Amino acid sequence: MRLFQKSIITPGILQNVHPASWREHRFGLPQARWERLKGRDFWITGAGTGYGRCIALALAAAGARVFISGRRIEKLREAVDEGAALGIDVRRCIAVPVDIRSEDDLARAVRNIQLVTPSLYGLVNSAALPQSGETAFPLTGQSAAAWTNLLTTNVTGQWLTCKAAMPLLDHGDGFRILFLSSFAGWASTPGFGSYNVSKSALNTLGASLAAECVLRYPSKDVQINVLVPGEARTEMNQGSTESPYAVVSMVLVLLSHPPGGPNGFFFNRDGRHLSFAYTQEYPQPLLAVH
Repeated sequence: MRLFQKSIITPGILQNVHPASWREHRFGLPQARWERLKGRDFWITGAGTGYGRCIALALAAAGARVFISGRRIEKLREAVDEGAALGIDVRRCIAVPVDIRSEDDLARAVRNIQLVTPSLYGLVNSAALPQSGETAFPLTGQSAAAWTNLLTTNVTGQWLTCKAAMPLLDHGDGFRILFLSSFAGWASTPGFGSYNVSKSALNTLGASLAAECVLRYPSKDVQINVLVPGEARTEMNQGSTESPYAVVSMVLVLLSHPPGGPNGFFFNRDGRHLSFAYTQEYPQPLLAVH
């Protein structure tokens, strides 16, 4: 595994930008790529907090319409308020509360989205749970209920969301799906066993879905990939000083990629291309080298 060794890098990724200055930096996107997001419809889960919120607001800033989902409506409202404070037209942000663990809830969410649009261009799976603090030895001491809750949210819920969204994604000429994983998916760190398992499974889900959709939708421009967002100050990690907006640049690079881009590959937020299992690094930069 070459995860931490020398790897291919996409240049121009901006990790330390102030979101209020989005008009100037466009989160590192060239103008043409920024324009590719305008008028598109995206669904973001886990959009009430952390990475999901930042991604949703950046897409709205680019002119996309964004369906923001999470279990807590008050957090979705806070996300909209943050966008307004940044000078973003938050009329493009439409709150669709959902619990991704429930097929019925997801079906209701899809029906609500369909009241606005018949199709989606992209889905970002950002909803996740951290390792619970129930025990320092989760794989030998954790309750079955805690294990099930974590895996249902971090893996099953992601699959159910993709499955529910597919009729909307299938409506156009192509679509983008992005899974937010973690370096835990490559790790065996003691004390985080259940979380490690969930993120490794998520990696395999992303790569397997990419391979399946290429066969199922051979005429469409399918780009399904996995991104490691790294450490940042979120509800899951209050001790970090890094801004969750650090992930936005690489996310937008992937979501704005023209036809023929990566499908079934792994990336880090700083622009590094990663390998996982039998999947090698994507062999070329995602932005032109200037």
